[in-house]
Amino acid sequence: MTHPLLDLAPLTAAHFAAIERRVAALLSTEQDVVIMQGEALLPLEGCIRGGARPGSAALNVVTGPYGQTFGNWLRDCGAAVFDLTVPFHTAVSAEQIGQALDEHPEIDFVSLVHAEAATGNTNPVAEIGEVVRAHGALFMLDAVASVAAEPLLPDAWGVDLCVIGAQKAMSGPAGVSAVSVSTRAWERIAANPAAPRRSYLSLLDWKERWIDGGRKALLHAPAQLEMLALEACLERIEAEGLAAVEARHLAAASATRAGAVALGGDLEPYVHAARDAAPVATTLRTPAGVDASEIVAKALVADPSLPLIAGGGALAKEMIRVNHYGVDATRGVVQSSLAALGAALSESGVRGVDTEAARKAVAETWPG
Repeated sequence: MTHPLLDLAPLTAAHFAAIERRVAALLSTEQDVVIMQGEALLPLEGCIRGGARPGSAALNVVTGPYGQTFGNWLRDCGAAVFDLTVPFHTAVSAEQIGQALDEHPEIDFVSLVHAEAATGNTNPVAEIGEVVRAHGALFMLDAVASVAAEPLLPDAWGVDLCVIGAQKAMSGPAGVSAVSVSTRAWERIAANPAAPRRSYLSLLDWKERWIDGGRKALLHAPAQLEMLALEACLERIEAEGLAAVEARHLAAASATRAGAVALGGDLEPYVHAARDAAPVATTLRTPAGVDASEIVAKALVADPSLPLIAGGGALAKEMIRVNHYGVDATRGVVQSSLAALGAALSESGVRGVDTEAARKAVAETWPG
């Protein structure tokens, strides 16, 4: 018995290369693009282990949990690591990056997360890229949560290693990811004797055996389902238009923020300034004494499909996250999420909750 999702022919090298070209077009990049068969942590670790080594120095910007992970990997590679940690309710500035680089001129590698879905902030990469480029350091960017949700221009911004994943704003699978690699980055990795080689983490293997070979022979059999799903979400973005997809995410973020403020009940945006808020997720701080995890659990009773989640780790008691990305970046989802939160807050005894005011605020912020 045949099944369209199980009885798939192997993906050809030509088909794989064609999907890579579509990813490059999405990023408006002339750099080499490598699609990797795993969640985005795979190329992120590959980039760090390829670019960092004993004797190197790295500036690791921490605006959320992934920055903490990158610092651990960098130290494991033997690099001297200087963490620049900013409060999770804000964004890092180019001025802060520049000051850190001035204080440590030996820094030759900078790691940064563009948008932090876990904390709801986003960082001004264009301005930061100028500072990093002037310093001469290699610049690695985690753009998993920002791609297709807000402008992402690795070439124009001087990003040497730009990692994306399809599972958020692209509405694609989590099991496949990609990285664009600049000429400077290839040179840096090739000169690093500690860079992974003959390894699933190795970017060099893809360069030497795939790219330099004319993209004619794949390193291994790619996962057809993930690759076809990635191709499908690229087609969907192309059909809607990248600018329209980004505008939809920005509208969802603006409407969620406005609606949450109007909802009342002492619920407030976790990220203080709207300019620092990520378009993929709006994080909210619960009133004192109100457990965020309990509010989310109550909100999901009526509709478990709503994109609501409590913050991770120590933030679980005080942070609610509304994930308005991909197919959930719609006015209906935003309205339903805020209505469910309002009902849960009222049920928990929180006073001053006004779901009708929240509905009106969303409609006024996101008309149509």
